[in-house]
Amino acid sequence: MADESSRELTLYVQSKKAVTSFYRPPSPSGAGRASDPTLPSAVGAVEVSHAARGGEDEVRTGEEVYFLSDDQARCLAFTEEQAARRRYKLKVVDVGKAGRLEQFVVEHLRNVQNFPVLIGPQNQRLEGPEAFTEDRLSELMPTEMERLRAFSYLKVRGGNLDRIREMLVTFPQVKELHFLTGDWDIFVVLEFPAGETKKRQILDFVTENIRGINDVLDTSTLVPEYSVTKFPIG
Repeated sequence: MADESSRELTLYVQSKKAVTSFYRPPSPSGAGRASDPTLPSAVGAVEVSHAARGGEDEVRTGEEVYFLSDDQARCLAFTEEQAARRRYKLKVVDVGKAGRLEQFVVEHLRNVQNFPVLIGPQNQRLEGPEAFTEDRLSELMPTEMERLRAFSYLKVRGGNLDRIREMLVTFPQVKELHFLTGDWDIFVVLEFPAGETKKRQILDFVTENIRGINDVLDTSTLVPEYSVTKFPIG
């Protein structure tokens, strides 16, 4: 099982600062938050630094506003979604607000040309919006499989392999077929609901259904105790 430190990632984004004169209702709770270089987890939230304040209810113009470009905001939202699904802890740091970057930030961002940047548990790095695909994020966040898989080797009598293939794919539990050379003829990937299926039930399915197909002479099935995937999870 993975420990906590192996499930932590850091996403560095770079906001831009602008000065706005748009009316905004007073927000006393926002005071002092501009110095925090970490973005809130809520996607689309905007941090506001009041350059000057008068009375408690006075709204001034010329306020500094930090905002993310749409491509960085999309990467942030997508990474948060995938981290939550795969049970990873995500820390988000906005380097655009940091007056002077801490040493650990400098090390992680050396030679960076394009934001956002995601640092994985083993210091793997994704850089730039184009890198933030489901496949790449899944590689960075391997996780326990949500469904139980088993693997069966089949030995078949020489004959019509197309007919055997067509019969195998009719079972919803059969997810993949691989035709081999050597001692075994077909490798079958099976999938079952996790937590609801016991090893005996899987073996019953193989012996009653797959072994029941004409020309399937023998089977050998492996049922893992624990599985991790780097593929996207459905």
